[in-house]
Amino acid sequence: MDSPAVTALPGLWDRLTGTQPDPGLWVVLATLAAALAVVVPHTVWRLARNAITIAHEGGHGLVALLTGRRLTGIRLHSDTSGLTVSRGKPYGLGMILTAAAGYTAPSLLGLGGAALLAAGRITLLLWVATALLVAMLVMIRNAYGVLTVLLAGGAFLLVSWLAQPQVQAAFAYAVVWFLLFGGVRPPFELQAKRSRGGAGDSDADQLSRLTHVPAGLWLFLFHAVSLCSLIGGGRWLLQGL
Repeated sequence: MDSPAVTALPGLWDRLTGTQPDPGLWVVLATLAAALAVVVPHTVWRLARNAITIAHEGGHGLVALLTGRRLTGIRLHSDTSGLTVSRGKPYGLGMILTAAAGYTAPSLLGLGGAALLAAGRITLLLWVATALLVAMLVMIRNAYGVLTVLLAGGAFLLVSWLAQPQVQAAFAYAVVWFLLFGGVRPPFELQAKRSRGGAGDSDADQLSRLTHVPAGLWLFLFHAVSLCSLIGGGRWLLQGL
């Protein structure tokens, strides 16, 4: 006799790889408005920016691993800053890609999420996000970082396992809209800091030292990636209009 775990596996796999119906237009527009309401007001953004920092530092960490560097730890701080430490050559393509991954990661994650939602893969998106957060949790090296990643991962896990399909769809669309809009704001914040003579050790400045390309051009790249991702991802999410 097959065990319950064995008999449940095909259904679990079908749920993961199958498609789910698109939510109503009002859900897409409501989650768009909710994301804007979180990203635009400064007081709300100061708290919500922690989620963008998770994506930012996760981007550094993931690309460091993919390029053969040794990831030693990630720290997330209550002021929404973060630090990812990896070991390897302090120059070369791997280091450049790792440094460039931070400001581009939230927008590219949002773009990838929009592609999954456009294909009806709502459950897959939620499970992939949960898996990435669990993997990131292993590398967190401070208490505040553990708390924020646990809360984020717990939210995804609860929604993906316990919520109704309509709630899952609304949650997934809200997260993707937030990543797309939230990815646009940090490069503008960095630009403002640099115009005041601050952020001298930012990712753009580190990339400038690595490549001898002006930091302003790297900042332009961050803007281009975030805005293009917002336009492309937004078109996918609004394709039913």
